[in-house]
Amino acid sequence: MQNLLHKENQQLYSDVPPTKLRNKDEKFRAAKPTPFWRWVADQFFYNMLENRFFSLKIKNKENYDKRNPDFSNIIYAPHNNWWDGIVGYNLCRRIFDTDIRMMIEELNRFPILARAGAFPVNKKSPQASMRALQYSVEELCDKTKSLWLFPQGIIRPPMYRPIEFQTGMAYIAKNVIKKAGGINLIPVAVNYPFLREDKPEVLCDVGEPFVLTDANFDRKELTHMLEKNFEALCDKQFAEITHGDIEDYEYLYKQKLKWYKKLEKRLKKIDINRNSGV
Repeated sequence: MQNLLHKENQQLYSDVPPTKLRNKDEKFRAAKPTPFWRWVADQFFYNMLENRFFSLKIKNKENYDKRNPDFSNIIYAPHNNWWDGIVGYNLCRRIFDTDIRMMIEELNRFPILARAGAFPVNKKSPQASMRALQYSVEELCDKTKSLWLFPQGIIRPPMYRPIEFQTGMAYIAKNVIKKAGGINLIPVAVNYPFLREDKPEVLCDVGEPFVLTDANFDRKELTHMLEKNFEALCDKQFAEITHGDIEDYEYLYKQKLKWYKKLEKRLKKIDINRNSGV
């Protein structure tokens, strides 16, 4: 009997960033969003998310309003899979109503994303990464903008512990404070569980913002403090999901029931009489 099972040797997660693995010099592209392309991106990324997930739910969205509106924002989240950037875009545009900027590795493969607010980060070396960090500082001197950031710097498995940040976020924060007077750091825990539906759902929990106005801090000490608080936020969310404690989440959207789900609900209402022969 032919064995149809085989093991594919594929490394799902790597400690080496893609741009370092490819070892290619990439042209830096500034983000150049326009109203037309922003509209196109809104429709495209909204539809992508809504077609793949049953719902997107958010908790504690009022925490975003606790930020200092005189400063720009760094909104940071875990990086576990391909959908993280799409989720970040939807939250920034549909919930936070902010002008989003996002670092993307290998943006030269998808240059049109610069029209949606993306810009590249090349992680071949610390020197190569510096252009993206400096550009982030320049952009965040405008208080209407938000940088959606994955401070882990690389895709990690879900529930990977300990959560470890690179120091790039602290570098950006320190230099924005020097130039603009302050910065808001806003954590968001994100999870993609299957609950009671036929598709997974996206759950987002917005943490309390850290409003920084004093640039006199050690970057490593700030990074470790943020790591610890973020891990606690993510662990709390996971514990709530584990116990089905998700009543406090609000829907951003929810798919309409498919015909087979409607049929299931109808069948559940049928009271079969055991003596009827059915």
